[in-house]
Amino acid sequence: MKELKMQDDILIKKNKQVVLDFNMQVIVAGNRDAFDALMRRDFVNRSAPPGAPDGPESMWNTFENILRPALGNLTVEIHDQIAEGDKVTTRKTINGAHIGPFMGVPATGKPVTINVIDIVRVEQGQYAEHWGINDLPSVLARLSTPGS
Repeated sequence: MKELKMQDDILIKKNKQVVLDFNMQVIVAGNRDAFDALMRRDFVNRSAPPGAPDGPESMWNTFENILRPALGNLTVEIHDQIAEGDKVTTRKTINGAHIGPFMGVPATGKPVTINVIDIVRVEQGQYAEHWGINDLPSVLARLSTPGS
């Protein structure tokens, strides 16, 4: 019984590291090789809008063609990681300076902080599924409001 618990603890630590690596290497650094290594080909983003693509390429597109061009000096701050079984829940903030168009909002130069909670199912060291919530709508509203 103790040996199973130790194996579970090791797997949970590995899964948390996979999520940390994804955040730092993919979201922050934009490393395509790391993305390919950390994503299953059959990955499904369960938080994709209805009718939108939900596979790995749509996730790459979000980071590489929407988020990273819009936010300079991009950082991810991990506040909490909680894991059980094959799932890792992460509470984090994505920070940057609004230097380019962001989902229809022209660059403002303002600092941006997006609060995010993600749940990732990790399978054999790779992202298999993702669920997430964030406060992006309120961030975009603030960026669109003059003087805020």
